Amino acid sequence: MQSFADLGVPENIVRALRGRGITAPFPVQRLVLGDVIEGRDVLVKAPTGSGKTLAFGIPMVQRTEPATATPAALVLAPTRELACQIAEEIEPIARARSLRVCAVYGGVGIQAQARRAARAHILVATPGRLEDLLDRGAFSLRSIRLLVLDEADRMLDMGFRPAVDRIVGACPAQRQTLFFSATLDGLAGEIAGCYTTDAVVHEHAPHGHGAAQDVDHRFIAVAAEERMGALLAELGRERDLALVFVRTKRGADRLAKRLQNADVKALAIHGDKSQRQRELALERFQSGRIDTLVATDVAARGIDVERVSHVINYDPPADGDTYVHRVGRTGRAGRSGVGITLVSQADTAQMRQLARRLGIRDGLMSPKDERPRQAPGARRGRSGRRGPRRQAAVAPARA
Repeated sequence: MQSFADLGVPENIVRALRGRGITAPFPVQRLVLGDVIEGRDVLVKAPTGSGKTLAFGIPMVQRTEPATATPAALVLAPTRELACQIAEEIEPIARARSLRVCAVYGGVGIQAQARRAARAHILVATPGRLEDLLDRGAFSLRSIRLLVLDEADRMLDMGFRPAVDRIVGACPAQRQTLFFSATLDGLAGEIAGCYTTDAVVHEHAPHGHGAAQDVDHRFIAVAAEERMGALLAELGRERDLALVFVRTKRGADRLAKRLQNADVKALAIHGDKSQRQRELALERFQSGRIDTLVATDVAARGIDVERVSHVINYDPPADGDTYVHRVGRTGRAGRSGVGITLVSQADTAQMRQLARRLGIRDGLMSPKDERPRQAPGARRGRSGRRGPRRQAAVAPARA
């Protein structure tokens, strides 16, 4: 197996990776690193949780010089949570080359953020706040030499196309562009062609039809009035942290309150929460002080918590892409997990069709048919927890 050094990564960055327990590249990193280090534009189709952050983060750090004008590199991400996690992933290796990294997103004081961003070598930004800073003249993008669009399909779904067009237009024409997306079809493929030049195309599809094979996919038939009881039954089984998905912000708050009343340590996270509220909820979830997080799809974009053993679709996903995104919060980067979807009679036909498209056996069962099964990384009863299993000699790389 190729090492990071074999792929052209310099020793100081290899040491920084080793200091985080990352000793061997994941498949998407082996696919992409060589072309990016050589300065090629790339289009990468890769699922969430595959280790793609380091696939662009390592060469971005390697190709950015400390003495260059700032900002010199830019990563666009669809949500605040994802922007923060990308910045946290890149920052330790950036320190190895004396580079400064700044996450740029809304919901926090703009003046202090503007000062930090102007001095940063690498910006990781959501489109809306970045445009606010550019409109204020806080800095320009004239020195950008490497541009990354991460989860580009999601940015399009969220209506960011006009803002992304303006931001890309503000960057120099002579630049390197990396485009990462769960799909390169349709509009995503069209704009990928517009933003890049002679790009190398890579597709990393480790799970065939798109649904993770290291996740135990379960579809449970429930009557509408039994949905809450079925959820409580699942949360009462052997597990570690559970991420519960609902469709609406109001539904997230309501469900979190009902879970709290049932003595489940739960909080809600959604777009109407302030940035501080979202950060505190995620911090408490990551630390295990709460073991259940109720989330809407947009709020959960970018959440990457190692100890998530269960993802539960309290409200079924609208489509296959949403299913893959939700359940992709577990079973990430070599870990295993459980994905549970509660299916009412009205949703049965749609969920069976979704499962067929994704190559999943739905095996719709009623709650009474289930048997307790210990999930990877599960807690042993209520008295203690154990950490998730890891790949031998390879630490998880976060997407």
